[in-house]
Amino acid sequence: MIMKSDEEQIKHSGGRPKQSIKKDTVTGVRLSKLEHFVVKQKASKAGLGISVYIREMALNGQVVARLSEEERQFVRAALGIANNLNQLTMKAHREGALKALLVFETYRNEFDELLKRFKK
Repeated sequence: MIMKSDEEQIKHSGGRPKQSIKKDTVTGVRLSKLEHFVVKQKASKAGLGISVYIREMALNGQVVARLSEEERQFVRAALGIANNLNQLTMKAHREGALKALLVFETYRNEFDELLKRFKK
């Protein structure tokens, strides 16, 4: 039988690392259904969870949204174009570069228009 040293026997627990600042105190807030709906909508609009939204409002008195609605639409459109470019790359590998080049020009023009709209 082979004996393992102490270093080899140490098992790492895995999982998420411990946070340096632990939030261990729970405070409840009672809301009516209407108030809960309003808070949930505002949190959603800011791109945050309800708890994070309430914490930010209590500590800072304001919440800065991650992205505006216009920026969200821009990101959504850019992701769609990225998906199209990925499909285009696969098509180029299958059918040849010339057909893919023609389709690529179309997507590039769409992306250029999107950038022009975003710069305004």
